[in-house]
Amino acid sequence: MASPSSLALLVAGVREWGMEEPSDAELEARYRPALEDERAALSAQTAQSADARQVVELDQQAVGRLSRMDALQGQAMQKGLEARRAARHRAIDAALQRFADAEFGFCEDCGDFIGHGRLSVDPCVTRCVSCAG
Repeated sequence: MASPSSLALLVAGVREWGMEEPSDAELEARYRPALEDERAALSAQTAQSADARQVVELDQQAVGRLSRMDALQGQAMQKGLEARRAARHRAIDAALQRFADAEFGFCEDCGDFIGHGRLSVDPCVTRCVSCAG
C-alpha cells in the first residue's frame, strides 16, 4: 500500500503532467485564446498572399520566359500554402465547435482526456496517444 506521502507525490505528478481531467471552463480558458489567435493569424496570411495566388500573365512581351516560370512556380507554392492554411483553419473551427459541444480535450474514440501535454502541442487533436497510435 502506498504511503500518504507517496500518494501526495503521485497526485502532484498527475497534476504536473496534465493527466488530471479538467473542467470545460478550465480547458476553454487555457486553449481557446491560442486557437482564436492562430485563426486570426491564418486569416491575415490569407489576405496578404491573395495577390501571389492570382493568375499569372503569359504575355511574352511583358516578361521573359524564365520570369514567367518563376511566377508560375511562386503561384503554385502560394496555392499549396493556402490549401494547408484552409485545412488548418477548418481544424481550428472544429476545435472551437468542440468547446460549444463540451467535447474539447476528450478523445473522439475512447472518450478519455487527451492530456495537456498533447493539447499544448496541438489543441486541434481529437485523439489521445493510445488511440492515435
